Amino acid sequence: MKWNLNEDRPIWIQLKEQLGKQIVSGRFQYGEKLPSVRELAKEAGVNPNTMQRALASLDQDGLTSTNRTSGRCVTTDKGHIDNFRKEIAGSIIDTYLGEMAEMGFSPEEAAQAILDRHHN
Repeated sequence: MKWNLNEDRPIWIQLKEQLGKQIVSGRFQYGEKLPSVRELAKEAGVNPNTMQRALASLDQDGLTSTNRTSGRCVTTDKGHIDNFRKEIAGSIIDTYLGEMAEMGFSPEEAAQAILDRHHN
């Protein structure tokens, strides 16, 4: 997995978001065991404590769960993953609409810009 981290926001939040996207996109399947904290931290080039914080937050959100004997797994609750996917999409849309509004576009014009771009 390619990690896209920058200094503008806390690293653990970026890790959580990227792992969440991997879950909702299906890279990590329902019920699948995730790599260990150390493996993920090494892959991302971060401190294991930072990765643990991101994963603990995913646990709190219900996207993953931890079992002492079998490690951390993706939830088997498809509805929960679908809801999280919609939350991520909403956040992306809000960012897009905000940036378009800064350039003077109405929400309708911003939506039309997507349609125009998609059809070209």
